Amino acid sequence: MNRTTPFLSCIGLMIAACASMFAQAQRQPPTPDQAINGLFADLNRRVLDMAKDLPEAKYSHKPAADVRSFGEVIVHIASGNIFAAKVGRGENANWDELDPKDYKTKEAIVALLEKSITDATASLKAIPAAYFAKTLRPWLAVIEHEGEHYGQLVAYYREMGLVPPESRPK
Repeated sequence: MNRTTPFLSCIGLMIAACASMFAQAQRQPPTPDQAINGLFADLNRRVLDMAKDLPEAKYSHKPAADVRSFGEVIVHIASGNIFAAKVGRGENANWDELDPKDYKTKEAIVALLEKSITDATASLKAIPAAYFAKTLRPWLAVIEHEGEHYGQLVAYYREMGLVPPESRPK
């Protein structure tokens, strides 16, 4: 065996590691608008994946009588997106809670969520980046709120003996 081979392999690994660290150092952290856009998109993608994945027969599932069902939580999340879209368009908006009774099927609930995501995303993307240097309202609050409900939906999945889409092997 050639004695230089392990040495060269070690040098190669060191060079690769240094190149990787250099590339990492060259990346800039996201700007506030990039961070908000990215977080909003990722969280909504995960919630929408769950909404599409869960069988319709389980949309009425509640782990306790005094909490929202899975479908009601999705409608509630859509209400938050609608609020954010309105504020993003400059409207003086209140959080108007949609009535889950108006959305009786999985198809209707998923369509509502998709539309709320589309509208809020369009509103968010239209906001100038400089806006986020002054305030993150209402986006940070809506993202945080949706994150809480995403965790709630994960718990619902687990309580039903199911694996949430994001936790499945890729």
